[in-house]
Amino acid sequence: MTKNVKILSPKPLTQAAFSQFGDVIEASEQAKNFAINDGFTQRYHDLAKVDVNDNQGHTLINIFRSTPLAQPIAIEMMERHPHGSQAFVPMNENPYLVVVAPAGEFDISKIEVFLAAANQGVNYHKGTWHHFCLALRSESDFLVIDRGGKGDNCDVLKLDGSLVIATV
Repeated sequence: MTKNVKILSPKPLTQAAFSQFGDVIEASEQAKNFAINDGFTQRYHDLAKVDVNDNQGHTLINIFRSTPLAQPIAIEMMERHPHGSQAFVPMNENPYLVVVAPAGEFDISKIEVFLAAANQGVNYHKGTWHHFCLALRSESDFLVIDRGGKGDNCDVLKLDGSLVIATV
């Protein structure tokens, strides 16, 4: 028996398109910004709402090293963090893919795929369904800011791989 495959094409990552899932972290014209350090530095201010307070949580700062998967990529899992947000900021010059679905009861038909540039990070809102980091081109490091503390903060769903991301 063959499964019906549906191809999802990544769309550009913008704050407007991504707002229901979280924040886009980037130095853009739309971000509140101002000069500091005697005018030698431009500060892009308050770019993401980090949410780690559930169950006496605390902020973790990590580095995740992601290896690219062979393309085309079948979506075989999704996860969410019910007690805190999770931010990914790339530390390399590689684009990457962001696969998300709205918080709440998981609905496979609501999965969206974004192509993030190397100068764009994402902050998933608490409970947003997402795939793990999908590095493109070569192994990539991401600075990850998320929640540590009491309570299981990762729900994982296994999927059948019938959704496939178009080759980028």
